[in-house]
Amino acid sequence: MGCCCCKSSLQPEIQQTEEKWSNQSQHQQQRRRPSLTLQAAEGGGGREVPAFDQFSLAELRAATDGFSPNNVVSESSDKTPNVVYKGRLQNRRWIAVKKFSRTAWPDPKQFAEEAWGVGKLRYRRLANLIGYCCEGDERLLVAEYMPNDTLAKHLFHWENQTIEWAMRLRVAFYIAEALNYCSNEERPLYHDLNAYRVLFDEDGDPRLSCFGLMKNSRDGKSYSTNLAYTPPEYLRNGRVTPESVIFSFGTVLLDLLSGKRIPPSRALDMIRDKNTLVLMDSHLEGNFSTEEATTLVDLASQCLQSEPRDRPNSKKLVATLGPLQSKSEVPSYVMMGFEKQREEAPPPPQQPLSPMGEACSRMDLTAIHQILVMTHYRDDEVTNELSFQEWTQQMRDMLEARKRGDFAFRDKEFKTAIECYSQFIDVGTMISPTVYARRSLCHLLCDQPDAALRDAMQAQCLYPDWPTAFYMQAVALAKLNMQGDSQDMLQEAAMLEEKRQKNTRGS
Repeated sequence: MGCCCCKSSLQPEIQQTEEKWSNQSQHQQQRRRPSLTLQAAEGGGGREVPAFDQFSLAELRAATDGFSPNNVVSESSDKTPNVVYKGRLQNRRWIAVKKFSRTAWPDPKQFAEEAWGVGKLRYRRLANLIGYCCEGDERLLVAEYMPNDTLAKHLFHWENQTIEWAMRLRVAFYIAEALNYCSNEERPLYHDLNAYRVLFDEDGDPRLSCFGLMKNSRDGKSYSTNLAYTPPEYLRNGRVTPESVIFSFGTVLLDLLSGKRIPPSRALDMIRDKNTLVLMDSHLEGNFSTEEATTLVDLASQCLQSEPRDRPNSKKLVATLGPLQSKSEVPSYVMMGFEKQREEAPPPPQQPLSPMGEACSRMDLTAIHQILVMTHYRDDEVTNELSFQEWTQQMRDMLEARKRGDFAFRDKEFKTAIECYSQFIDVGTMISPTVYARRSLCHLLCDQPDAALRDAMQAQCLYPDWPTAFYMQAVALAKLNMQGDSQDMLQEAAMLEEKRQKNTRGS
């Protein structure tokens, strides 16, 4: 059953959830905001990117099935002792979780500050950072999940087809755009840029991993690759500079040109000897423009200059690569030979939906409102059995705030209801899943789907098997254009309702 009870009687895990939501640091409260769409952030295609947030270790452990080896997508090694896992959050979003070794980032404050700095960035050419976890000795980063592997795999270990020339130019251009965006946002340093840091999203578009924008660890090592590919100034002073990032971009250009890993010194010797054709990937079978290849070779040569001041900046990279783009009408997944990634909606529930389920499936907010008004606090356990507790003025004020919220909710004054229910929640002496569900609907009716989803998820935390919490999440997800996730949540709610009905009949 759900509850409306003293917080002291809650289970420890629910107490931890409440503390996470109510005891955010001042810095986190300033950063908490509605999700940013990539359409709003630098003209992306409208893909939703959640606001940067802090995750609990329990959330990430659940998302990755206990950090199962089956979910590892990037192996660790002596040079890179950090592992990346694929995971899925409770709201059905796929994520990539980077788990640092226990010796990395001993200072939790430094780790959090670095993560928040990277988490501010939102760009369609980045696999954006959406959160972090810092509990005990654990240090984890959470990013958007890219399902179509790395540039390294498709260049060096391809199976069905090599990457065609136009797509290689697109990769170079998109990554240059990512570096230029980061530079403009005053995050110009990228650690260990290489073909493994370039990931392909569900549309087949290349994106730059956000993990490289973080320092690797307390030891300051920023290059895990062979020293032959490391900027010469880094070997001298151990510091990453914006110019050293350009050098690393030059090595990626060499990868795109040759289809294999060639040490920069050897490549520069070939360029000086005018052996450009020898440098080109034989698997292209000559299907490339010699003029475009020459431009790319010249740009790589400039990036790989031994003196940092002789290298171009990110703005010049974009200006040089932009005019080389072609086949703009052809989606990247077609050029890469990927199947279009579509998240299939689960089949509709076999059992008939309840009135609440029907209203949510239709996204009929008026009907949902009527049902929640009629249901009142029936799903909260014994709301008035508090005689054992001292009825302080604070308690009376809190209950009065909820009462005002109920009147406003009934009268469809939804902004007022949000304010009153927020006063009830902020006191924290009592908690009520119904209040969260009602405030969730108020947020939906005020066109605030992100806040609505958070409230619906919080209602589920308080009452894990409550169908209404799942139904409200389904509506909020649909409002966020996450239709597959919405249908999935709708089905789960219907299954919980059927289970509840069976239990009721059985008793």
